[in-house]
Amino acid sequence: MSQPFNSRLAARTKTLTSSAIREILKVATRPDITSFAGGLPAPELFPVAEIKAATARILEREPVKSLQYGPTDGMPELRAWVAAEVSRVEAEACAAAGLPAPAPVTVDMVMMTTGSQQSLDLISKLLIDAGDGVVVEAPSYLGALQAFTLYQPRYSTVAMDEEGARAEALAAALATGPKLTYLLPTFQNPTGRTMSVARRLEVAEVVRSAGVPLVEDDPYGALYYGTPPGPSLRSLAPDLTLSLGTFSKTLAPGLRIGWLIGPPEVVARLIQLKQSADLHTSSLAQYVAHEVVTAGVLPGHLEKLRTVYAERRDAMLGAIESEFPAGMTWTRPTGGMFVWAKLPNGVEAAGLLPICVEQERVAFVPGAPFHADGTGRDTLRLNFTHAPASVIRDGVSRMARVLRRALEEAVPA
Repeated sequence: MSQPFNSRLAARTKTLTSSAIREILKVATRPDITSFAGGLPAPELFPVAEIKAATARILEREPVKSLQYGPTDGMPELRAWVAAEVSRVEAEACAAAGLPAPAPVTVDMVMMTTGSQQSLDLISKLLIDAGDGVVVEAPSYLGALQAFTLYQPRYSTVAMDEEGARAEALAAALATGPKLTYLLPTFQNPTGRTMSVARRLEVAEVVRSAGVPLVEDDPYGALYYGTPPGPSLRSLAPDLTLSLGTFSKTLAPGLRIGWLIGPPEVVARLIQLKQSADLHTSSLAQYVAHEVVTAGVLPGHLEKLRTVYAERRDAMLGAIESEFPAGMTWTRPTGGMFVWAKLPNGVEAAGLLPICVEQERVAFVPGAPFHADGTGRDTLRLNFTHAPASVIRDGVSRMARVLRRALEEAVPA
């Protein structure tokens, strides 16, 4: 960087580093690389025809509104759709769990954002001062850690088991008086784990008792491969929860459309912050998304995604079961995009990545960057949604050759 700029950087930016995932993706885009690295949806499943037709209709019917500046909180009709859809999903989840229906989401509780990542940045601006406590799962979504870290918080981590964040560990962390806690209860990134209904009730009770704001990130909730997930934490603790959603995993990430749901008075503050950040999310993208979801194509599209992604998940788990060396463990997700694996004998995943890329032309994400406490060097994340099943099986087989050699060398003679 040019010296006149480098000597004038804001203190909060001096620890910025490039995302490990972003650096890996530079290599993973090579055509000869099988990539399990990025959290990418399958591009061949993008609803291109529907988006193309919707765009044509919008530009014919609403050319001025769709191309003009728009309201900071988002297109009113799209906010209303989000409110109704989330209300429907939450009511069905509570009914399936034998719980009373939650109060419906109202439009004044919804703001549209430029992807969920913007929601994380706006929440950080609103709530985090340098030195404030932030509670996250171990491991947690790397993009959230990057967003929070810019505001210089002090992290506390919550241990997980197969049902997600442990309630007693969360209670202990919240007892220290943090500003907020951030959880991904459904098909968590990076582990793929999902909280049971019982765990959700326990976690919601802990949050209510502590009175600490909760950020519930739910980008994968519609990608279930069997039974739909349990009630959202927002539906169980609505007064304390800011809930994040997105079209990135269900329509297309290039639209850059997400949403945030929360108490109206908090949302009003976040809208003020968004206005200074980008004025509003793309009007054209919002109009196109609204046209697509109200045309009746979304349910069928989601079923197609679930069918294909479940097949790819099964292909990865089957290949891992037959190819990965003894001593390794991994998650078996019931939805989402990721499998999380752990290496034995203190073997570090980061050291194996360049070998996998150079010798076997396979990329994955080492797990350490997902840990706010610097642990997790023996873990790694694998994406199963981007590549076809046959490519997944072949890639896992090639990756396993590197893993077997590494574990053989790590075992004392």
